[in-house]
Amino acid sequence: MSDFSTTRRQFHLPAGITYLDGNSLGPLPLAARERARAVLDEQWGELLIGAWNGAGWMDLPRRVGERIARLIGAPPGTVSVGDTLTVKVYQALSAALALRPERRVVLSDSGNFPSDLYAAQGLIERLGGGRELRVVAPEAVAEALDDEIAVLLLTQVDYRSGRLHDMRALTERAHAAGALVIWDLAHSAGALPLAVADCGVDLAVGCSYKYLNGGPGAPAFIYADAALTGQLRPDLRGWLGHAEPFAFERNWRPAAGVERLRIGTPPVLQLAVLEAALEVWEGVDMARLRARSIELSQRFIAGVEASCPQLALASPRDPAARGSQVSFAFAEGYAAMQALIARGVIGDFRAPDLMRFGFTPLYLDAADIDRAVAVLAEVLNAGEYRDGAPLAQGVVT
Repeated sequence: MSDFSTTRRQFHLPAGITYLDGNSLGPLPLAARERARAVLDEQWGELLIGAWNGAGWMDLPRRVGERIARLIGAPPGTVSVGDTLTVKVYQALSAALALRPERRVVLSDSGNFPSDLYAAQGLIERLGGGRELRVVAPEAVAEALDDEIAVLLLTQVDYRSGRLHDMRALTERAHAAGALVIWDLAHSAGALPLAVADCGVDLAVGCSYKYLNGGPGAPAFIYADAALTGQLRPDLRGWLGHAEPFAFERNWRPAAGVERLRIGTPPVLQLAVLEAALEVWEGVDMARLRARSIELSQRFIAGVEASCPQLALASPRDPAARGSQVSFAFAEGYAAMQALIARGVIGDFRAPDLMRFGFTPLYLDAADIDRAVAVLAEVLNAGEYRDGAPLAQGVVT
């Protein structure tokens, strides 16, 4: 297997823990810890309000956006960072719908993350005018694209099963039908090679606390095709999306580029930590990363199926058809996952019965996978998940 030992040394990995949940929250990059201390002590502590200029705080959304742009195949100046993912979904969708006023349908699929669907539902209810959110099965998306569709809104990698949509094919199909396309890259940015510009993507959004390791609550990003940006007038606007924020004009006058999709004051601490976390990616070849991810996930699937007959693979068997995560179905999956975590192997659970595992080559190797398989087999075959009183599910599963 390819060697990622250099990147592995750049993370704090607790002793005795095998971490297969980086698809939900990445571990702590060592550089992020030091950057947070510097921002608190040297910038906020010593410069006070002068740090907005003296430490470049106001420029963080652009600087961090440039680092993310490289990872998603976007040209410079097309990605900005700030706010939460749901806010960015709402903002992108409102701007896209305004460019197709004669059409009334937003198309999505049943594998989309619920928050994306909630944002679409809320916007459509507010706009009215006979608009609708049409949700079809993932495999039915292509056939559902017709001249009624204003916007196709999809998450590229299904958060439950890891099923992977073909970004290029569906974007081309949507454009042929006259629709715009918004891709949610929450489970694919940092997990596989992306080429949003080459695929002709109109808008894309994503979070940064999963494979990008930006920390809990790390801000989201938004990409806009440079050819489209000048036409975008999002429903949700803010002062930092204005052409001259400190002119404090009464009416919104959009910034020239993707900056118009900024809203409020940058979350400086979170952005600084994310900027440091993204330094890990310097020199990482995404094709190598993808190949290693497939090696690790295939090794895990083979090991689990050989030693844990209780579990049923719930992800696509073809690695080219899934992202960097694998799920197994098990009726007592929540209790089994809690028993596994108690033994130092961390994955997570998604209702109703999925045990979910992420494969992040930046800090995982074959020995981690073999240990995870061995401990999982011990937990299941010894029935450890049945020990003690029935478990009440925590708020976060």
